[in-house]
Order: sequence, then C-alpha cells, then structure tokens
Amino acid sequence: MKQGNHSGGHPAGKPHGSSGHAGDGLERHLHNPIEDRLIPLEPLDLGKVKSIDDLVRAMSKTAFTGRQLGEAADVLEAMARDEECFVVMTLSGAMTVAKQGLIVTELIDRGIVNAVVSTGALMAHGLVEATGRAHFRHNPEVSDEELYEQGYNRVYDTLEPEQNLDDVEEVMSAVLEGWDHNEAMCSYKLNHAIGAYLEKNTGEQRGILKSAHQMGVPVFVPAFTDSEMGLDTALNNRLRESTGRHKIRFDPFLDLEHFAATLLRQKRLGILTIGGGVPRNWSQQFGPFIELRHRRLGENVPLKRYHYGVRICPEPVYWGGLSGSPYSEAISWGKFVPPSEGGRFGEVLVDATVGLPILVAAVLERLDKDKSHKGKVRKKMAAK
Repeated sequence: MKQGNHSGGHPAGKPHGSSGHAGDGLERHLHNPIEDRLIPLEPLDLGKVKSIDDLVRAMSKTAFTGRQLGEAADVLEAMARDEECFVVMTLSGAMTVAKQGLIVTELIDRGIVNAVVSTGALMAHGLVEATGRAHFRHNPEVSDEELYEQGYNRVYDTLEPEQNLDDVEEVMSAVLEGWDHNEAMCSYKLNHAIGAYLEKNTGEQRGILKSAHQMGVPVFVPAFTDSEMGLDTALNNRLRESTGRHKIRFDPFLDLEHFAATLLRQKRLGILTIGGGVPRNWSQQFGPFIELRHRRLGENVPLKRYHYGVRICPEPVYWGGLSGSPYSEAISWGKFVPPSEGGRFGEVLVDATVGLPILVAAVLERLDKDKSHKGKVRKKMAAK
C-alpha cells in the first residue's frame, strides 16, 4: 500500500472539505447571484427592437461580441457627450476602399472626432471617393495576373483601378506645385491643403479631408512615405530637382510636436481605434512622450493619458502584435488612465466593416434624440 492513502482518501489531520495536495475537491457554499448583485443577462427579443440603437442596447445585455459592441457604444456615447473630451480617431486597414469613409466624415462633421491619425494609403484611397470616383467588386474568376495586365489593383474582394490613382495624382500635383519650398512640409499641413483644394473644387462631394479642413480637424499620417501620397510627393521632388527648383523639405517631427501640443491643451482625452498599426501606436505614445519630457528633460508639463477608449479590431491578443493588444496592456506603459482612476474602455473583437457602422449608427441615434447635443458639440469644436 502506498504511503499517505489512509483515512478514507483524506490526508491525515485535514478536515473534510479542506483542500489537500492530491487535487481533492472541497465542499462549496453556493452563493445567491441576486445577493451578490450580479447583473443578469436578458434574451435578445427582436420583437422589441425598433431601431439600431434598440438592437445595440439589447446586445449589451447578452454575451460575447454582442455585449462588447453594446458596452463600446456606451463608452463612445460618453466620449461624444463629454464637452471637455478631445477625441482622436486612429485608422488602419483598407477602410476607405471598403467604403467606410463617410462614417468617418460624419463623425468629423458632427464634432465627435477632433483629430485623425491614419495610414497614408487610407487617405489616398479616400481621395478617390472624395473626387467622385469609384471602387469595384472583384470577380474571383479573374486572376491577379490578369488584373495586373488590366490595371486593376486588388484589395481582398475589391478593386482599385490604377487610373483612379493617376487621377488622384492630379489633385496631389495641384497642391504640391503650389507649395512654397521655404515652408517645411509635414502630413497634417499637407492634408489641410488637400482639404482646402477639395472644398474649392469638388462641389457637394463629401470626404474625410474636406470635412477635416472645414471643421479644423488635423489629420496626421505618421508613416507618410508608406503611401501613394508619399510617393506622389517623392515624384514631385524629383520633378522639382530635374527642373532646377528647390525640393520640398518634409519634417515628421512637426507632426509629433503639433499633435502633442494639441493634446496637452485638452482637459480629457479619448481615442477611437480602428485596427492597429502605426496610427494606433503613434497616437498612444503621446503619454510616454510627455512623461519622458517631464522626467528626462525636466519640462513642466502635465502627465496626460487617455481617459476613454473604444477599439474595433478582430486581431486576437495571443499573436503578440499591437493590433491585438488590449488597452489594459497600454496602461502599463502610461498611455491610459486605469479604470480604478476613472478610465472607461470598450473593445470589440470584430471586423470594423461590421462593427463600426452599427456602433456609430446607434450612438448617433442616441445623440439625435437629445436636441441640445449637436449645439454642445459645435460649441466644443469652436473653442479649440
């Protein structure tokens, strides 16, 4: 007989119900969930759903991604209603190719989004839409080799005709040719100039950069050369050089300093994160940048972090990339205010072409019910 297997399976001296070393169970005291004040879930009754907001509110009382979406709507609504909150929207992925550009435009027009940080490609493809051109469905029977020969660039299930990008280059050329070489360029200045051109030349056509210009919303592209817009600028510089003119000087630190100075003036900060990548990290590093200026350089600057955050991205956390990392991880870097200090966050693990339209539609519906809200937002923007 093995040692220690006496006393009816319980270690010597251990009372019944105590945890032992052999993986024994224990006698549990079952709690009452009502006494513990647990929140009960509710069946999603479509018979009671009369609007998108009704659906999202009902989803918040269910589980899994549905609950995530409902909770994120509450956080986005809080950001929009907080007149002292400056909201940064970060964009990555092919959101404009996927025809989500007008959602971003609407958020800008309503004063909910106060700054945009994006990939350059997303803004370049947005110019296609803003100048009245179209993207098209891809026929899977046509090979990528054939698409190349025909001048069609494929983005998953969608086509961007190369001719579109040639047409957009005409806009870029008009803006770049008018640039004074004595003024250093950065992405937010260039995007402001493009927005001004669109406002003057595109009539009633809506677009992200046009609305951003009209509303005074800066649009930053941190990885500027990684885009059609960056390539157009490089080509313009080569043209300038070949014709004996001064090249345009591009200084990305002007973007960083302007972004930091803008956020330092705000009382509270919120971030609406679509995907991940450079736009997300560049925006989130504001907190560490300010801390390093304070700690290493001795600057008298307030240590600011994001109070609100809403993130839509299907990337799982276990790949280890930034796109999938939760906001809670960024708390350890000094980028976000923890919930224990008032931070509010909602994260939805879903394709943004599904999550973003539903989320924004629900929140806009809530705000539209409050007749005074639109005026409050306009006032908030005017004060910036």
